[in-house]
Amino acid sequence: MIKGGGGALLREKVLAYNSKQFIVIVDESKSVEHLGKYHLPVEIIPFAMELTLKQIQKLDCITKQRFENDKPYITDNGNYIIDCDFTKIDQVDRLHQSSNAIPGVVENGLFPEQMVNKVIIGYQNGEIKTITND
Repeated sequence: MIKGGGGALLREKVLAYNSKQFIVIVDESKSVEHLGKYHLPVEIIPFAMELTLKQIQKLDCITKQRFENDKPYITDNGNYIIDCDFTKIDQVDRLHQSSNAIPGVVENGLFPEQMVNKVIIGYQNGEIKTITND
């Protein structure tokens, strides 16, 4: 799962990691066949941003710094968000670990399967689908 479109991915992940259960509720627009339809947000520190970007790009993605009102988007923790276009993400755990191993990366928006207990998807027609990780 990818979260962090709003830029609070580090705080979301800290809370998810320390929760007894992490349950995500989304509408059908968030449900995809494979990860990569939406860009992966990566929170990085401002210091030496260009060097960190070069290392992230070595993971085979196109990077774009997130802006708001023509200024760099600043997270709740005072960092930047880099949106990464991977097209398709097949090896979630590997990408999660390799991106977080880059000095300057604070966290990424990947929530590996073992972190998520349940996803509830609501559909416009009123249907509800529940996916559990047993």
